[in-house]
Amino acid sequence: MESCTRGLCDFEFDRETIARAAAENRLLTMEIEFSLRCNFRCPYCYVPAESYFDDELTPDEIRDVLVQARDLGARRIIILGGEPSIFPHIREMIDFIQARGMDVEMFTNGSGISAEFSRWLFNRRVRVVLKMNTFDPELQDRLSGHRGAGRTIAAAIDHLKRAGYPSQEAFMAVSTIICRQNLDELPRLWCWLRDQGIAPYFEIITPQANALENRWLEVGTAELQTLFEGLAAIDKERYGRTWDVQPPLVGNRCLRHQFSCLVTSKGEVMPCVGVTLPLGSVRHTPLKEIIANSSVLKDLKDHRRTIKGPCRECELADGCYGCRGAAYQLTGDYLASDPLCWRNASKIS
Repeated sequence: MESCTRGLCDFEFDRETIARAAAENRLLTMEIEFSLRCNFRCPYCYVPAESYFDDELTPDEIRDVLVQARDLGARRIIILGGEPSIFPHIREMIDFIQARGMDVEMFTNGSGISAEFSRWLFNRRVRVVLKMNTFDPELQDRLSGHRGAGRTIAAAIDHLKRAGYPSQEAFMAVSTIICRQNLDELPRLWCWLRDQGIAPYFEIITPQANALENRWLEVGTAELQTLFEGLAAIDKERYGRTWDVQPPLVGNRCLRHQFSCLVTSKGEVMPCVGVTLPLGSVRHTPLKEIIANSSVLKDLKDHRRTIKGPCRECELADGCYGCRGAAYQLTGDYLASDPLCWRNASKIS
């Protein structure tokens, strides 16, 4: 039986490797936004004003920070957005990353995933994470803020599969947000993905930006617990996989602040997309110095001592600190207990 409880199988790094990276202020992965331009308008995401794009990182600046990440030990670069597949320099950036010995994982809404680009990605063994929230085309359009999104995503899946995804050489996942509208169909979607060898990335919505304005998406903590426990039972009984039931990722755990960071499209370094605390700018300070001197990252790396409230006493605390993004967005304190975790929600005053 496959188990995710022995290590951090979500990130594919063992505890010793993560602990060493944290102690040495090094990276194992880095998330980066090449641009926040996007052709979808997801109601749980954020869309910056057009003026925002005037000062995004140049290709030379992007290449420079990628080299800095490599020098800090990064093994994988995770490309976020905006929508990476419509970024005009996406291919040269992927080639640049891989030429420096790092793997690439790209999150995409599928809009730029043509048959030809799928083959190009497969030939380079790029890890592809496609965003898909439902089987229902009309609901997918609503959750994407874009008419025709459902058809676009279905076509992208077809193109990727014809190119050779998923396979042992070419990893593919589907990223799905948990919301009120898709809650009932998530077990079916989970099984559909498992049966095809596609990794399911199901996650609780981080309550920030547009998500705060669209409360119709919200799912209560008790319902989240029921969903997580139900999917855990399915994975154990049908697929022989066991894992701890904990937020914010179904079947996974998040300790990314031990070994990763986010570089935004304007060069600001943040702990992650949910903890929107700028730690410094790579335009002014080397990435190595930002990471080494950040008191925020030091707190998060020492979470067993610094975390507050019920999260600190939880039996899973050695390998879990809930969602730091949810804690920060809802309380203003990145060390507060996760208000969306059913294990401690009733204990938070």
